[in-house]
Amino acid sequence: MRGALGIGLLVCLLVAGAEAPGQSSRPVVYVAPIEGIIDLGLAPFVERVLREAQEAGAAAVVLDINTFGGRVDAAVLIRDALLRSPVRSVAFVNQRAISAGALISLAAQTIAMAEGGTIGAATPVQIGAPGGGAQPVEEKTVSYMRKEFRATAETRKRPPDVAEAMVDADVAIPGLIDKGKLLTLTTSEALKHRVADFRADTLEAVLEHLGLGGAEIRRASVNWAEQTVRFLTHPVLGSVLMTIGILGIIVEIRTPGFGVPGIIGLTSLGLFFWGHWLVRLAGWEEILLVALGIALLAIEIFVTPGFGLMGVAGILALLAGLTLSLFGAGATVQLIVYAAGRVVLALLVAVAGSLVMLRFLPHLPYARKLVLDTALGAPGGWASAPESDLRWVGKRGSATSPLRPAGIGDFEGERVDVVSDGQFIEAGAAIEVVRVEGNRIVVRAARARREET
Repeated sequence: MRGALGIGLLVCLLVAGAEAPGQSSRPVVYVAPIEGIIDLGLAPFVERVLREAQEAGAAAVVLDINTFGGRVDAAVLIRDALLRSPVRSVAFVNQRAISAGALISLAAQTIAMAEGGTIGAATPVQIGAPGGGAQPVEEKTVSYMRKEFRATAETRKRPPDVAEAMVDADVAIPGLIDKGKLLTLTTSEALKHRVADFRADTLEAVLEHLGLGGAEIRRASVNWAEQTVRFLTHPVLGSVLMTIGILGIIVEIRTPGFGVPGIIGLTSLGLFFWGHWLVRLAGWEEILLVALGIALLAIEIFVTPGFGLMGVAGILALLAGLTLSLFGAGATVQLIVYAAGRVVLALLVAVAGSLVMLRFLPHLPYARKLVLDTALGAPGGWASAPESDLRWVGKRGSATSPLRPAGIGDFEGERVDVVSDGQFIEAGAAIEVVRVEGNRIVVRAARARREET
């Protein structure tokens, strides 16, 4: 019996050992489509494919490229991922690699182009800025992108001057492109000038040329998380999330307790920052700036009277945090102004929306639960201003200490704890009581009285 079991175990081991070489001898190739507009959500997709290919010991990753370009910062992220990855990368230009697509193609170790393909035309432009469509960018940005293309070409042993001519019309190459013209190469021209390595019209032809004709092909696709990131980082949805987030925070601050507006506001801002954090636009610095801005605004509203330095600082921190999360490396002045404009517009819409909501919410049947509209008298627990303090309303006196904003005032020879209505008042200045809020006596600098005749 033991002998039979031993023989059976030996046979199983031999079969497993015989199958293992057969399984490992077939190479694996990952194929990732680069189609349509290159946006920020595409970068994590390419990074994931490269990571999975490395873990699987893949022979190559083929980028099936057909794009007119897109965001520069997204292309730079993909370019960096390709240069870092130890996996062999192949750019299959089928049919075009224009603008940002050209940078991605140049970052691959091997470039194959289909018949009738084109590559180049990569000068950066500002799209969507106030005032219309595509607009030229400043020289600093053109210089930055020119060197990105040159460095990428040098790394992959391709002609750097040809790569620069794709970005800058001032680059002239005798026999290829004159000054003032932007370089775009056809498949034949790309092969002639050593930008492309070979011609192939199908993916199968690409793999045959690479000696991977019998490889196992694993086609990658964007998963739900990456699709969500692409959705959340869309400019229109990003502006909507900013507006809803700010609106919810404002309404929550102006209503008692913590409820639905605060939850909606924080959720919207959370989705906004989560999407931009995944594509490396928003970091902890931007998140902390926004949190600081909200905290300063809350202090200004609830702690200090009037609207002063803390309120201004809170608004600036909020605007800075949101603006910085909208652009990445190589941002142009136009892009920064455009991003700031989006944030300011979102803030203005949120403020206007909050005024409307706070005005009409108490009158809506399903919204009354969000707003405290019950009047409380003394029997219900409301503590009104002491009668002795109300007598100071309208009285004039002097500040015996600086009011920053709290301090001490002198009225009719009596020292009284007071707080200014937001302004700084020097000691000795004339003051007058404008109102009493609970146990706070609010004063302001006294206005000069006209002489009676």
